[in-house]
Formats: sequence, structure tokens, C-alpha cells
Amino acid sequence: MVIAPPRIVVIGAGAWGTAMAIHCARAGLDTVLLCRSDVAAKALQLARENTAYLAGQIFPESLHISADSKNLKHSDIALIATPVAGLAAALRTAQAHGAQAAAWLCKGLDAATGLMPHELAHSLNLTIPTAVLSGPSFAKEVAQGLPTALTVASSNAALCASVQAALHHSNLRVYTSVDVIGVEVGGAVKNIIALACGISDGLNLGMNARAALITRGLAETTRFAIALGGKPDTLMGLTGAGDLVLTCTGSLSRNRSYGLLLAQGKAPATIEAELGHVAEGARCVAAVAKRAAALGVGMPITQTVARIVAGELSPKAALQALLMREARAE
Repeated sequence: MVIAPPRIVVIGAGAWGTAMAIHCARAGLDTVLLCRSDVAAKALQLARENTAYLAGQIFPESLHISADSKNLKHSDIALIATPVAGLAAALRTAQAHGAQAAAWLCKGLDAATGLMPHELAHSLNLTIPTAVLSGPSFAKEVAQGLPTALTVASSNAALCASVQAALHHSNLRVYTSVDVIGVEVGGAVKNIIALACGISDGLNLGMNARAALITRGLAETTRFAIALGGKPDTLMGLTGAGDLVLTCTGSLSRNRSYGLLLAQGKAPATIEAELGHVAEGARCVAAVAKRAAALGVGMPITQTVARIVAGELSPKAALQALLMREARAE
């Protein structure tokens, strides 16, 4: 008996969604990249590449492009690659149109509610199983087929196994975890620390300063995760230290790039327009800072970045003050 390959529908045709769709199609999966509009879908169909977000990465012939949500019917997994702000709508769409399960790729807290993605999903009273897929990964390198390792986390072991079996191909390795909180916190806060590192690099404060920000950033990320119920070991893995180092140092990091532009004195609205991509760290930093304060968790880097993004402090004064805080035990 011939077993049909899993049917994957990727919701969101930005850089990351496009990269995952390319990977899935290249791996022989029945893959659909779901766009927001017929106009966008037709443009991708014609070009056979995403010139706006992932130029130069040609689509496999087997990759289907559509704007019709009916493609979700009987799909084995809906991979949601929208920003966090679009997660709730995408989850509702996936369930309403018959997806069997959903896994989100977005990283951050919801700016409006302060909820983590899994908390947001829980508030929707979904009946389909869900998971988070995260880890150190630039879309361009995934699309190029370069070695990448990710983690899928869920309380549903069967779903973790299904996502792992579907996506673990070629140079993409997928590990499983039950620590949804730890995985999501690592993915959210690393973007904020990358903003700080971008500011530091933009001010030419040196590699020593960057190393200090990464190290102390990992410490405050871990404190935050533990306070929310996450496991400290998770922050030593792919979705913690791994993703943090990549995002804080890689030239393809949109959050680090955002920080570099902040260091030049540019306003957030100008930066987002110039980058052409969402920098989730800037969007969720206020929510993370507020939630950390409510929990009594010390997150000085996060609090400082929140004030910079809000325009309350200049990048130079804020970061130098942060690096010159009073002496204390590590």
C-alpha cells in the first residue's frame, strides 16, 4: 500500500513562511503556501519566487501557491508563519477550514494582551492540537538548504512526533520538547536582546559589550522563563542560547538590524518601513517588560530596550548606563 505524504499548508507568505514551504515541497511533502490575497498569490505563481521577502530562492515545481483557505481542508499540519499579531486569526482559519493540527513559527508576546502564543491559542478554545516550532534559523539559509536545527514543543506528544516526522529532512533537523513555555520565552526575549546588541554594535561599543549583553540577556531570559513555569535546561538549548547567539550576531537578523538603526537615531516607524520586515522584539518588548515587572523578575536589558523603543531614553545614554550598573555577584 502506498502511503501519501503529509499535506502541509503554510499560512503566511513572508520570508519564514516561504522558506518553510520551499523546504517542505523540496522534501516531497504535499505543500501549499497560503497568501493573504489572490493578487499576492498570482504574483508568486508568476515569478516562482518571493521577490519581496526572499528574492533569489526559486520555488520547487511541486509547491502550490494559493489564497484559498479551503486548501486547509484535511491538511495534516497548518504551519502558521504570520507575525504574533496575526496568530489568533490564522488559528481560527486553520480550525474553521478543517486543518487537523497547527504549529506556529512566530516568536514573541502579543503586544495587545501580553499573552504568550500558547496562552493566546488556549484563549480561543481550539479543538485541534497545537505546537510551537522554534530555534536558531534564518529564512534565507533554510530556503538554501543549509544545515539548521529546530525544536517543536507541545503537550501533545503525538503532534510533536508528527511535526518531527514531516519536517525532519535533508539538512533540517527537528527535536522535540514538552516545555512550551521555555521554548516560547527563549524565542521572544532573544529578539529583545538582539535589539540591545544591535544598538551596542551601532554605537561601536565593541565585542566585549556584545558578549556581556548576550550573557546577561540569557540570564534574564532564564529568570523570566522559570517565573512563568519554564525549565531552565530549555534555555541552554536550541531555542534559548542557540537562537540568542544567532540573532544577536548574525548579519541576517532583522532585530539586530533594527537596533543598528536605533543607534543612528532613527524612529521606530521609519525603521520598520526601511527594513520592510516585522521586528518582533520591538513590537513585544513593552509587553515583556510589563509582565516581568508584574512577576517581580529583574530584566534590566529588557526594561532599558523598552524605554529606548518608546522614545524615553536615547540609545547611547541608556546602553552606557546599563553597562555601568552597580557591581554585584553574578
